Amino acid sequence: MKKGYLLISSGYKAVKDIAEGNFSLHEVFLDGMMLVSPEIKRYHKVADIITDQGRIVSEYKRAFNRFQASGNFSGNDIAYLSGVYKQLFELSVDNLDELLTVITSSNLRMSDQERLAAIDRIFADTEEKLMFLRAFNDQAVMLDLQRSKERADVKGLSDALRGRN
Repeated sequence: MKKGYLLISSGYKAVKDIAEGNFSLHEVFLDGMMLVSPEIKRYHKVADIITDQGRIVSEYKRAFNRFQASGNFSGNDIAYLSGVYKQLFELSVDNLDELLTVITSSNLRMSDQERLAAIDRIFADTEEKLMFLRAFNDQAVMLDLQRSKERADVKGLSDALRGRN
């Protein structure tokens, strides 16, 4: 009977050790997913996202200053442009915040593949925002040029009419 008890006891201990070892392996695996590998941080799209964010800021500021100084936009027009730029800036900053969360250890439990997919998604969204900004600015430049031409035409006509009198 004692022999049977020892056999059961040692069998139970073996099962318990295996289960605890399995749990430890899972714990090590899951803890490892909290760490960000250096390859992820060096992924070229991380730098591209940051570069694009800089472009968004510099291009919208340059365009906005031009439109304000041109005298071809009303106060309502300037307020509209400002609102579009503000919204675009806030959304692009959200992308930077998300990127920082993805590439910082201990923030998210993700595999490298999941982190790469998140970075790819953020990159695509940032590129989309930059393309939108450029198209929006192109349209505003066209409107600015059109209004400048109209202003010059009106001035020329006014000068011509004054010359007749």
